[in-house]
Amino acid sequence: MADWAAAKTAMPGGGGGNDDAVNKTNRVSAKLKAIYKDNILPAEKRYRYDFFYESPYLTDVEFDAKPQVMLVGQYSVGKTSFIRYMLGRDFPGARIGPEPTTDRFTCLINGPEERTIPGNALSVHPDLPFRGLERFGVSFLSRFEGSQLPSSVLRSVTLVDTPGILSGEKQRLNRGYDFTKVVSWFADRADLILLLFDAHKLDISDELRATIDVLKGHEDKIRCILNKADQINRQQLMRVYGALLWSLGKTINSPEVLRVYVGSFWHEPLRNLDNAELFEQEEGDLMRDLAILPRQSAVRKINELVKRIRKVKTLAYIIGHLKSQMPTVMGKEKKQAKLINDMPNVFRTIMKKHNLAPGDFPDISKFNEKLKETKFSEFHSLKMDQIQLLEDCLTSHLPRLMEELPGEKDTPETLRAKMGEASGDAVPLPTRGSRFGKESGGSASNPFGAAEESDQYWALEESADRLRESFEALGPVGGFLSPQTAKEVLVKTGLQKEQLRQIWTLSDIDRDGYLDHHEYVVAMFLCDAVIQKGRPIPAELPISVVPPEKRAMIKESNGGGF
Repeated sequence: MADWAAAKTAMPGGGGGNDDAVNKTNRVSAKLKAIYKDNILPAEKRYRYDFFYESPYLTDVEFDAKPQVMLVGQYSVGKTSFIRYMLGRDFPGARIGPEPTTDRFTCLINGPEERTIPGNALSVHPDLPFRGLERFGVSFLSRFEGSQLPSSVLRSVTLVDTPGILSGEKQRLNRGYDFTKVVSWFADRADLILLLFDAHKLDISDELRATIDVLKGHEDKIRCILNKADQINRQQLMRVYGALLWSLGKTINSPEVLRVYVGSFWHEPLRNLDNAELFEQEEGDLMRDLAILPRQSAVRKINELVKRIRKVKTLAYIIGHLKSQMPTVMGKEKKQAKLINDMPNVFRTIMKKHNLAPGDFPDISKFNEKLKETKFSEFHSLKMDQIQLLEDCLTSHLPRLMEELPGEKDTPETLRAKMGEASGDAVPLPTRGSRFGKESGGSASNPFGAAEESDQYWALEESADRLRESFEALGPVGGFLSPQTAKEVLVKTGLQKEQLRQIWTLSDIDRDGYLDHHEYVVAMFLCDAVIQKGRPIPAELPISVVPPEKRAMIKESNGGGF
């Protein structure tokens, strides 16, 4: 048995590296730019999309931009502390305190040196997607700044810290700019919106309610965080969590419940360890949600462009209809007033005539306010060739682009060709077990693994790293090889059927009929020992060969001991 535990040798399928491939996100961005300029931008200009939706035309920089994460919440809920926790350090311009300390929008970007960049300079930066903020004027730009610092996290994403949301009309008016419109601008471009709440402050102020209202249409991006939950006990947490869901249900008119992460997101240890295991699991889920943003960036850009196309198409039909209803000579003002007052029926007529979805129409009250500032007689008439260009985007150009992205029908070979090195892209985020009452210094924190006498020692750790690529090449579904796929791999070793049956019994430790990565490593190790070393198959696995996370299963099956 000692020979088995000590054996460390090259195994089948453990060689080679991925060939470099063109980054899929850059490829998609380049094609999206061409689609937008050729098919969508002419319609936006003709029907004044930028005026009616208060959304400027898209620039090349916005297509090339990194994923953005925006943090929103009332003052002193821990937004800035959350960013510090993600980055693992302070950043220029950070201010933390129980009072409203963050009085400006702060955009955190990667750079070679630490410095702050004033908002006016940031809005004209040729490589950053903030030019559209110029429309909010100097009053806002003086309360907008960039915080540049070298960070592995910021190489993959851009973080946007917002001022703490206040309560009361006086504070809202004293901002000097329309806070909700600025939040709406960032929300349109964000990949993820984190809505933070303090476990001791669940009240939703008028400004927070108005802010949540402008986030409608972005529900798929919103994640809620119940922060500072370590300061209350388990019973109180249950009540607070229920109260938060109830408040959100009344504020967000949606039958779906938003995902709420519970925890304490800062660098200090938990004050109350009653819920430490729950907080650790919640933090792991949230960090995984954040880590995969770069991989999903291409899909998100396509998704946002599809939403924009549908709104442009609907606006074109509305403007074209209003233009067609106007008299040629007299009574233009009277007819315009009548159409504005009858806008609900106008929308219904257009919707039925062109088979449009109700969700693609603009908010009727805001749209009417915009219409009052225009003259219908100056509108452009409907051009069906431009409508056809928009339809081509939805039915042809974008579906073809989606085919270039990884999908469930891909084979392992096509998946690797599409993903290339981007398949490993992820945001490096914190995993600090010591905060949750766990001892540090284990194998998870040591890049050279655990000591042999440690409970976490695994003799096949290095082999697992070598075999990772060959395992992924087999196309695991949800992290597992199907019985048929695993059988084909084992049969290729040339071992006898009875030997393979024994190897399968030892490798499928959890007896689910599938092999995960670690079980696959054990199977390849056993095959290699028989083929290369000529060793007999053992009756049971040595402890050091069993993956640490599966040893409890072995212990149970052996009646409480190895």
